[in-house]
Amino acid sequence: MASSTGAPTTGDSAYPLRLAFMGTPDFAVPALQALADAGHEIVAVYTQPPRPAGRGQKARPSPVQALAERAGWPVRTPKSLKTAEERQAFAGLALDAAVVAAYGLILPAAILAAPRLGCLNVHASLLPRWRGAAPIQRAILAGDRSSGITIMQMDEGLDTGAVLLQESLPIEPDTNAQQLHDALADLGGRLIVEGLEGSNSGRLLPQPQPELGVTYAAKLEKGEGRLDWAESAAELDRRVRAFTPWPGAFFEVAQGDKSERIKVLAAEPLPQGGMPGEILDQAPTVACGAGSLRLQRLQRAGRAAMTAEEFLRGFALATGSRLPSGRAPS
Repeated sequence: MASSTGAPTTGDSAYPLRLAFMGTPDFAVPALQALADAGHEIVAVYTQPPRPAGRGQKARPSPVQALAERAGWPVRTPKSLKTAEERQAFAGLALDAAVVAAYGLILPAAILAAPRLGCLNVHASLLPRWRGAAPIQRAILAGDRSSGITIMQMDEGLDTGAVLLQESLPIEPDTNAQQLHDALADLGGRLIVEGLEGSNSGRLLPQPQPELGVTYAAKLEKGEGRLDWAESAAELDRRVRAFTPWPGAFFEVAQGDKSERIKVLAAEPLPQGGMPGEILDQAPTVACGAGSLRLQRLQRAGRAAMTAEEFLRGFALATGSRLPSGRAPS
């Protein structure tokens, strides 16, 4: 579905719209800021409660909460929206719409139905492809050539609601998850303003998602980042890019009677081959099941990220030696 163009028009209701925003991580921040910049009234911001973070494990507010507090918008951090008290409080806001972007809580039917225009979701994929928790990483891992933003009218299913608006972005051969995340977050900020205005005016009508093409983006697990040198260089390159910055792609190398985990932050697939796991040169380049992977940026545990040249000054990877293959449990 192509994005609409032209100046927004309003319906019979007053403008600006009364909104609640529901989101938590960095991805949601551009959407919240864009709605405020468009002149809408942010009457409440819902976000996940502060979580322990950093070395001191001090409770840290979410990026969305931090923005809301700077702007002076009321912040709510319920652990659930299923209680009668929370439902009543939400209904009492008398909202035109709620905008949801990576919030992290399930919205019950009563919450979905409370705003006049319902709840609109900013989702980081071209639905119905990559419904679920990790659409950005799964798209890169699968080798998709494009991703995008969908503005969806939420229902009780998992990203199954009708589509108001979509716009695609290319995934370049060297795009990593952080870069795609940032680009999609910015796009989401632009499209949610357009989608909200189109919904309010009736210019955009929700279209059911097609039944064909549904895929699910399962939650990421740390162990998925382990590099199995028996896989092709193309697959391992996608794994590095998909899991940067989190959970991180890594391999392990023996250090005496122990092993050390090394993160790979950037790499380049090459055609030259060898035995899977073999160190082919001092770039360093590692042979894979098909082709090889030149490691460009690495990080040892507890150390800063460094170039391959910097890494090799303090960590030997002898040419001709072999790194272990196989996706062992992390």
